[in-house]
Amino acid sequence: MRTVFLVGPTAVGKTAVALELARRWDAEIVTADAMQVYRGMDIGTAKPSAAERLLVPHHLLDVCEPGEHFDVQRYVELAQQALAEIQRRGKIALVVGGTGLYIRALRFGLFSGPGQDPVIRRKLEALSAGELYAALSRVDSTTAAVIDRHNPRRLVRALEVALTTGRSMRACQQQWRREPVIPGPVLGLRRERADLVERIERRVDEQLQAGWLDEVRRLMPLRGTAAQAIGYRELAAHLRGEISLAEAVTQIKARTRQFARRQMTWFRREPGLIWIDVKGDEPVAEIVGRLIRVVEAA
Repeated sequence: MRTVFLVGPTAVGKTAVALELARRWDAEIVTADAMQVYRGMDIGTAKPSAAERLLVPHHLLDVCEPGEHFDVQRYVELAQQALAEIQRRGKIALVVGGTGLYIRALRFGLFSGPGQDPVIRRKLEALSAGELYAALSRVDSTTAAVIDRHNPRRLVRALEVALTTGRSMRACQQQWRREPVIPGPVLGLRRERADLVERIERRVDEQLQAGWLDEVRRLMPLRGTAAQAIGYRELAAHLRGEISLAEAVTQIKARTRQFARRQMTWFRREPGLIWIDVKGDEPVAEIVGRLIRVVEAA
Protein backbone atom coordinates (compact mmCIF):
# COMPACT_ATOMS: atom_id res chain seq x y z
CA MET A 1 0.00 0.00 0.00
CA ARG A 2 1.62 3.22 -1.20
CA THR A 3 -1.35 5.52 -1.84
CA VAL A 4 -4.66 5.89 0.02
CA PHE A 5 -7.45 8.25 -1.02
CA LEU A 6 -9.69 9.94 1.57
CA VAL A 7 -12.61 11.86 0.09
CA GLY A 8 -15.98 13.31 1.02
CA PRO A 9 -18.09 16.47 0.94
CA THR A 10 -17.08 19.77 2.46
CA ALA A 11 -17.25 19.96 6.29
CA VAL A 12 -17.56 16.19 6.70
CA GLY A 13 -14.38 16.12 8.82
CA LYS A 14 -11.67 15.04 6.37
CA THR A 15 -8.92 17.28 7.76
CA ALA A 16 -9.02 16.00 11.34
CA VAL A 17 -9.30 12.39 10.23
CA ALA A 18 -6.48 12.77 7.70
CA LEU A 19 -4.14 14.29 10.29
CA GLU A 20 -4.69 11.43 12.75
CA LEU A 21 -4.46 8.80 10.02
CA ALA A 22 -1.23 10.32 8.70
CA ARG A 23 0.21 10.45 12.22
CA ARG A 24 -0.46 6.77 12.81
CA TRP A 25 0.93 5.72 9.42
CA ASP A 26 3.76 8.29 9.30
CA ALA A 27 2.21 9.32 5.98
CA GLU A 28 2.32 12.59 4.02
CA ILE A 29 -0.82 14.36 2.79
CA VAL A 30 -1.43 15.36 -0.83
CA THR A 31 -4.33 17.79 -1.00
CA ALA A 32 -7.03 17.33 -3.66
CA ASP A 33 -8.88 20.62 -3.25
CA ALA A 34 -9.37 23.03 -6.14
CA MET A 35 -9.42 26.09 -3.87
CA GLN A 36 -6.66 25.29 -1.38
CA VAL A 37 -4.05 25.56 -4.15
CA TYR A 38 -4.42 29.37 -4.00
CA ARG A 39 -2.21 31.49 -1.75
CA GLY A 40 -3.99 33.80 0.65
CA MET A 41 -7.29 31.92 0.45
CA ASP A 42 -6.83 30.26 3.82
CA ILE A 43 -9.78 30.76 6.16
CA GLY A 44 -12.51 30.53 3.54
CA THR A 45 -11.15 27.30 2.04
CA ALA A 46 -10.71 25.67 5.48
CA LYS A 47 -7.03 25.16 4.67
CA PRO A 48 -4.99 23.20 7.26
CA SER A 49 -3.39 25.59 9.74
CA ALA A 50 0.34 26.24 10.02
CA ALA A 51 0.40 24.13 13.20
CA GLU A 52 -1.32 21.23 11.44
CA ARG A 53 1.17 21.41 8.58
CA LEU A 54 4.01 21.17 11.06
CA LEU A 55 2.53 17.93 12.41
CA VAL A 56 2.24 16.28 8.99
CA PRO A 57 3.90 17.26 5.68
CA HIS A 58 1.33 18.62 3.20
CA HIS A 59 1.63 18.95 -0.58
CA LEU A 60 -0.35 20.94 -3.19
CA LEU A 61 -1.23 23.83 -0.87
CA ASP A 62 -0.45 27.45 -1.86
CA VAL A 63 1.00 26.62 -5.28
CA CYS A 64 -0.39 29.62 -7.20
CA GLU A 65 -1.93 33.08 -6.90
CA PRO A 66 -5.74 33.54 -6.82
CA GLY A 67 -5.76 35.21 -10.25
CA GLU A 68 -3.50 32.58 -11.82
CA HIS A 69 -4.90 29.88 -14.11
CA PHE A 70 -4.86 26.44 -12.51
CA ASP A 71 -6.58 23.39 -13.97
CA VAL A 72 -6.89 19.65 -13.52
CA GLN A 73 -3.96 18.94 -15.84
CA ARG A 74 -1.60 21.03 -13.74
CA TYR A 75 -2.99 19.43 -10.59
CA VAL A 76 -2.29 15.92 -11.88
CA GLU A 77 1.25 16.85 -12.92
CA LEU A 78 2.08 18.35 -9.50
CA ALA A 79 0.32 15.56 -7.59
CA GLN A 80 2.20 12.86 -9.51
CA GLN A 81 5.49 14.59 -8.67
CA ALA A 82 4.51 14.74 -5.01
CA LEU A 83 3.50 11.05 -4.95
CA ALA A 84 6.81 10.04 -6.53
CA GLU A 85 8.78 12.04 -3.94
CA ILE A 86 6.79 10.58 -1.05
CA GLN A 87 7.27 7.04 -2.33
CA ARG A 88 11.03 7.61 -2.76
CA ARG A 89 11.08 8.41 0.96
CA GLY A 90 9.38 5.08 1.60
CA LYS A 91 6.23 6.68 3.01
CA ILE A 92 2.51 6.30 2.37
CA ALA A 93 0.81 9.09 0.42
CA LEU A 94 -2.61 10.08 1.73
CA VAL A 95 -4.56 11.95 -0.99
CA VAL A 96 -7.24 14.00 0.76
CA GLY A 97 -9.91 16.25 -0.66
CA GLY A 98 -13.35 16.95 -1.98
CA THR A 99 -12.64 17.88 -5.59
CA GLY A 100 -13.95 14.79 -7.34
CA LEU A 101 -12.51 15.62 -10.76
CA TYR A 102 -9.00 15.93 -9.31
CA ILE A 103 -9.34 12.57 -7.55
CA ARG A 104 -10.69 10.83 -10.66
CA ALA A 105 -8.06 12.33 -12.97
CA LEU A 106 -5.25 11.38 -10.60
CA ARG A 107 -6.54 7.81 -10.21
CA PHE A 108 -7.40 7.08 -13.84
CA GLY A 109 -5.50 9.66 -15.88
CA LEU A 110 -6.84 12.73 -17.64
CA PHE A 111 -9.82 12.35 -19.93
CA SER A 112 -9.37 13.22 -23.58
CA GLY A 113 -10.64 16.74 -24.18
CA PRO A 114 -9.80 19.61 -26.53
CA GLY A 115 -7.28 22.30 -25.71
CA GLN A 116 -8.32 25.88 -25.13
CA ASP A 117 -9.62 27.83 -28.13
CA PRO A 118 -8.49 31.46 -27.61
CA VAL A 119 -11.16 32.97 -29.91
CA ILE A 120 -14.08 31.08 -28.40
CA ARG A 121 -12.76 31.57 -24.87
CA ARG A 122 -12.49 35.37 -25.24
CA LYS A 123 -16.10 35.57 -26.41
CA LEU A 124 -17.35 33.31 -23.62
CA GLU A 125 -15.42 35.09 -20.88
CA ALA A 126 -17.23 38.32 -21.78
CA LEU A 127 -20.57 36.76 -20.77
CA SER A 128 -22.11 36.65 -17.31
CA ALA A 129 -22.63 33.40 -15.41
CA GLY A 130 -26.35 33.54 -16.19
CA GLU A 131 -25.71 33.98 -19.91
CA LEU A 132 -23.15 31.18 -19.91
CA TYR A 133 -25.52 28.80 -18.13
CA ALA A 134 -28.35 29.60 -20.55
CA ALA A 135 -26.05 28.93 -23.50
CA LEU A 136 -24.81 25.67 -21.99
CA SER A 137 -28.39 24.54 -21.35
CA ARG A 138 -29.09 24.94 -25.07
CA VAL A 139 -26.04 23.04 -26.35
CA ASP A 140 -25.29 20.56 -23.54
CA SER A 141 -28.25 20.06 -21.23
CA THR A 142 -26.66 16.95 -19.66
CA THR A 143 -23.71 18.88 -18.27
CA ALA A 144 -25.89 21.88 -17.43
CA ALA A 145 -28.00 19.68 -15.16
CA VAL A 146 -25.07 18.94 -12.83
CA ILE A 147 -22.65 21.86 -13.19
CA ASP A 148 -22.28 24.74 -10.73
CA ARG A 149 -24.27 27.40 -12.58
CA HIS A 150 -22.58 30.16 -10.56
CA ASN A 151 -19.02 29.19 -11.61
CA PRO A 152 -18.07 31.02 -14.86
CA ARG A 153 -14.75 29.17 -15.13
CA ARG A 154 -16.42 25.77 -15.32
CA LEU A 155 -19.25 27.05 -17.49
CA VAL A 156 -16.75 28.49 -19.99
CA ARG A 157 -14.85 25.20 -20.17
CA ALA A 158 -18.02 23.13 -20.64
CA LEU A 159 -19.19 25.42 -23.44
CA GLU A 160 -15.74 25.42 -25.02
CA VAL A 161 -15.75 21.61 -25.14
CA ALA A 162 -19.29 21.47 -26.56
CA LEU A 163 -18.65 24.13 -29.20
CA THR A 164 -15.29 22.77 -30.39
CA THR A 165 -16.12 19.05 -30.35
CA GLY A 166 -19.89 18.87 -30.63
CA ARG A 167 -19.80 16.54 -27.63
CA SER A 168 -20.95 16.88 -24.05
CA MET A 169 -18.38 17.59 -21.34
CA ARG A 170 -19.92 14.70 -19.41
CA ALA A 171 -19.29 12.41 -22.39
CA CYS A 172 -15.63 13.43 -22.45
CA GLN A 173 -15.32 12.86 -18.71
CA GLN A 174 -16.61 9.31 -19.10
CA GLN A 175 -13.60 8.34 -21.22
CA TRP A 176 -11.67 7.10 -18.18
CA ARG A 177 -9.44 4.06 -18.22
CA ARG A 178 -10.97 0.89 -16.82
CA GLU A 179 -8.10 0.32 -14.38
CA PRO A 180 -6.55 3.03 -12.19
CA VAL A 181 -3.08 4.25 -13.08
CA ILE A 182 -2.56 4.99 -9.39
CA PRO A 183 -4.10 2.11 -7.41
CA GLY A 184 -5.02 2.29 -3.77
CA PRO A 185 -8.07 2.12 -1.50
CA VAL A 186 -10.57 4.97 -1.80
CA LEU A 187 -12.34 5.79 1.47
CA GLY A 188 -15.29 8.18 1.56
CA LEU A 189 -16.55 9.89 4.70
CA ARG A 190 -20.25 10.65 4.86
CA ARG A 191 -22.71 11.88 7.47
CA GLU A 192 -26.46 12.12 7.84
CA ARG A 193 -27.73 15.12 5.89
CA ALA A 194 -28.92 17.05 8.94
CA ASP A 195 -25.58 16.51 10.69
CA LEU A 196 -23.62 17.70 7.65
CA VAL A 197 -25.80 20.80 7.23
CA GLU A 198 -25.30 21.71 10.89
CA ARG A 199 -21.53 21.31 10.51
CA ILE A 200 -21.51 23.44 7.34
CA GLU A 201 -23.41 26.27 8.99
CA ARG A 202 -21.34 26.15 12.16
CA ARG A 203 -18.11 26.19 10.18
CA VAL A 204 -19.17 29.26 8.19
CA ASP A 205 -19.87 31.08 11.47
CA GLU A 206 -16.49 29.99 12.85
CA GLN A 207 -14.68 31.11 9.68
CA LEU A 208 -16.22 34.55 9.99
CA GLN A 209 -15.19 34.73 13.64
CA ALA A 210 -11.66 33.73 12.58
CA GLY A 211 -11.35 36.75 10.28
CA TRP A 212 -12.66 35.58 6.91
CA LEU A 213 -14.04 39.03 6.09
CA ASP A 214 -10.61 40.59 6.67
CA GLU A 215 -9.05 37.90 4.47
CA VAL A 216 -11.39 38.85 1.62
CA ARG A 217 -10.67 42.53 2.20
CA ARG A 218 -6.92 41.86 1.81
CA LEU A 219 -7.51 39.99 -1.46
CA MET A 220 -9.66 42.67 -3.07
CA PRO A 221 -10.14 43.46 -5.83
CA LEU A 222 -10.86 39.78 -6.40
CA ARG A 223 -9.88 38.32 -9.74
CA GLY A 224 -9.87 34.90 -11.35
CA THR A 225 -10.93 31.96 -9.21
CA ALA A 226 -11.06 33.99 -5.99
CA ALA A 227 -13.82 36.12 -7.49
CA GLN A 228 -16.04 33.05 -7.91
CA ALA A 229 -15.09 30.88 -4.92
CA ILE A 230 -17.90 30.14 -2.48
CA GLY A 231 -17.97 32.80 0.21
CA TYR A 232 -15.36 35.07 -1.33
CA ARG A 233 -17.76 36.41 -3.94
CA GLU A 234 -20.53 37.00 -1.39
CA LEU A 235 -18.26 38.69 1.16
CA ALA A 236 -16.75 40.86 -1.56
CA ALA A 237 -20.26 41.94 -2.56
CA HIS A 238 -20.87 42.90 1.07
CA LEU A 239 -17.63 44.89 1.23
CA ARG A 240 -18.68 46.75 -1.91
CA GLY A 241 -21.94 47.68 -0.15
CA GLU A 242 -24.13 45.59 -2.45
CA ILE A 243 -25.60 43.27 0.22
CA SER A 244 -25.67 43.14 4.01
CA LEU A 245 -23.40 40.80 5.94
CA ALA A 246 -26.44 38.76 7.01
CA GLU A 247 -27.46 38.33 3.34
CA ALA A 248 -23.93 37.30 2.45
CA VAL A 249 -23.84 34.68 5.21
CA THR A 250 -27.20 33.26 4.15
CA GLN A 251 -26.00 32.96 0.55
CA ILE A 252 -22.70 31.37 1.60
CA LYS A 253 -24.44 28.70 3.65
CA ALA A 254 -26.91 27.95 0.86
CA ARG A 255 -24.19 27.68 -1.80
CA THR A 256 -22.08 25.47 0.46
CA ARG A 257 -25.01 23.11 1.05
CA GLN A 258 -25.59 22.92 -2.70
CA PHE A 259 -21.89 22.27 -3.27
CA ALA A 260 -21.91 19.40 -0.76
CA ARG A 261 -24.82 17.80 -2.62
CA ARG A 262 -22.91 17.99 -5.91
CA GLN A 263 -19.84 16.46 -4.27
CA MET A 264 -21.89 13.54 -2.96
CA THR A 265 -23.43 13.02 -6.40
CA TRP A 266 -19.93 12.78 -7.90
CA PHE A 267 -18.48 10.49 -5.25
CA ARG A 268 -21.41 8.07 -5.48
CA ARG A 269 -20.12 7.33 -8.98
CA GLU A 270 -16.45 7.03 -7.97
CA PRO A 271 -15.25 3.50 -8.89
CA GLY A 272 -14.26 1.34 -5.94
CA LEU A 273 -15.11 3.87 -3.26
CA ILE A 274 -15.77 2.43 0.22
CA TRP A 275 -18.12 4.56 2.33
CA ILE A 276 -17.48 5.12 6.03
CA ASP A 277 -20.57 6.42 7.83
CA VAL A 278 -19.58 8.87 10.56
CA LYS A 279 -21.78 9.48 13.59
CA GLY A 280 -22.33 13.04 14.74
CA ASP A 281 -20.37 12.78 17.99
CA GLU A 282 -17.94 10.01 17.04
CA PRO A 283 -14.36 10.75 18.20
CA VAL A 284 -11.74 11.12 15.46
CA ALA A 285 -9.68 8.29 16.96
CA GLU A 286 -12.59 5.89 16.55
CA ILE A 287 -13.22 6.97 12.95
CA VAL A 288 -9.54 6.45 12.13
CA GLY A 289 -9.55 3.04 13.81
CA ARG A 290 -12.45 1.98 11.60
CA LEU A 291 -10.70 3.31 8.50
CA ILE A 292 -7.55 1.37 9.28
CA ARG A 293 -9.51 -1.85 9.77
CA VAL A 294 -11.24 -1.31 6.42
CA VAL A 295 -7.91 -0.78 4.65
CA GLU A 296 -6.34 -3.82 6.30
CA ALA A 297 -9.31 -5.96 5.27
CA ALA A 298 -9.30 -4.72 1.66
